[in-house]
Amino acid sequence: MPASTTKPTRIAVLADSDTRWKWGALTADRIVPVPSAEAVTADAAQAAPVLDGFLLRGRATPTPRQLAEVGVHADSLREVTAVEFLRTMAQESYDVLVLALVGGGVQAMLHGLKRVWEDRADRPVVVTGYVGVVYEKLADGLLLRHGADLVLANSRQDAERFRAVYDGVGADSSAVTEVALPFLGGAPYEGEHDPYTVVFAAQPSVPDSRKDRAYLLDRLVRHARLHPEREVLLKLRSKPGEHTTHIEELPYQKLAQKLDPPPNFRLVYGNMGEVLDRTDLLVTVSSTAALESLHRRVPTVVLTDLGIREALGNHHFVGSGCLASWDQLDAGHRPVPDPGWVARQGVEADGEYATAFDAARERIAKLLAADALPPLTPYYTPATAPGYLPGILARHHLGPDGTPLPGAPAHDKDPGPVRQMVRRAARGAYRHGVQRVAPVIRRMGEL
Repeated sequence: MPASTTKPTRIAVLADSDTRWKWGALTADRIVPVPSAEAVTADAAQAAPVLDGFLLRGRATPTPRQLAEVGVHADSLREVTAVEFLRTMAQESYDVLVLALVGGGVQAMLHGLKRVWEDRADRPVVVTGYVGVVYEKLADGLLLRHGADLVLANSRQDAERFRAVYDGVGADSSAVTEVALPFLGGAPYEGEHDPYTVVFAAQPSVPDSRKDRAYLLDRLVRHARLHPEREVLLKLRSKPGEHTTHIEELPYQKLAQKLDPPPNFRLVYGNMGEVLDRTDLLVTVSSTAALESLHRRVPTVVLTDLGIREALGNHHFVGSGCLASWDQLDAGHRPVPDPGWVARQGVEADGEYATAFDAARERIAKLLAADALPPLTPYYTPATAPGYLPGILARHHLGPDGTPLPGAPAHDKDPGPVRQMVRRAARGAYRHGVQRVAPVIRRMGEL
């Protein structure tokens, strides 16, 4: 007689960009509670979790190429507006919901979900957090995420900072749960490759000026000329016309067209983990790729050429032992990370990472076992932030109480080919405006 199968855990992930989809889906995979040995018997086998993905329609909705590059499998994946998603959550039954959105998007969904679930006691456990290094808008971003059952912190340092912010404004900090970045992994670095490979991990919005981006590109090309025996790669996040978590007005591809780089220099795309498989030196301004690299013990440099500044995010790496300049790298400098700093960032490869998500799994298991979950209670309400909250909700076509506003986009489960073409054309026009027209207008304004 075949073993019976327990009901599978149903997980929904709502994301607004390719990087947040990657974080949300991988986080969902790691935080699903694992049944105990006693629970898994010959008569009750554990069914595989079901993951339904939802992509919030907007300027950064990922393209099929970006989704394929992320390489995350979902049982279903579709594009929705905020109102469409809330309608789905009112009708469907999920165990866990991961909100992988910018802070304003999380806040809007928390209020919208509170509204649609107000008569339900069996709502999902709501989880949110950050994709990577938190180096700006700490208080703003955290308070916009307050109200979820779990607010994930990617390191011990972040967990301490998050709790301090919540406690400091009198908000409940019990939701803060220490985990780690869900996409760390891969084989540890074991020695130099042939050829020795230097990778610069570019960021869409850091730095943001043409002068600074041109400088970094020039130094990378100069390094390739100084070391013809090395392979020098510019790792890019997106292709022209695509958007990721941040808007990129000045793509490095465009700046590189004006150069005559040596043959050992080239542009690469693809999964960061696969690029790290052949990397001997990872260079960046402040990318989360630095944490991936450190986790694998790949020599890692955070550049100081443009200063150590909050606007660049490289101030986060003070004390890491990784700060250096291109002049030092050209001369052969090899950074040595500080073990204590690395440990506080949750990127240790020796054992602890394997248990980094245990606390989150345990908390979710307890919440799922409860008879009922309390209503969502965000810190921001029409009473605590009457001049701020309504605008955030209105961007997602929600009123101050989380109810869809009149004229909100109608349900559109299966858009026809004409509507799909119109959407693609509209996104293309927007991205062209950001990357082509806006910089020209900005330069004209400076004349």
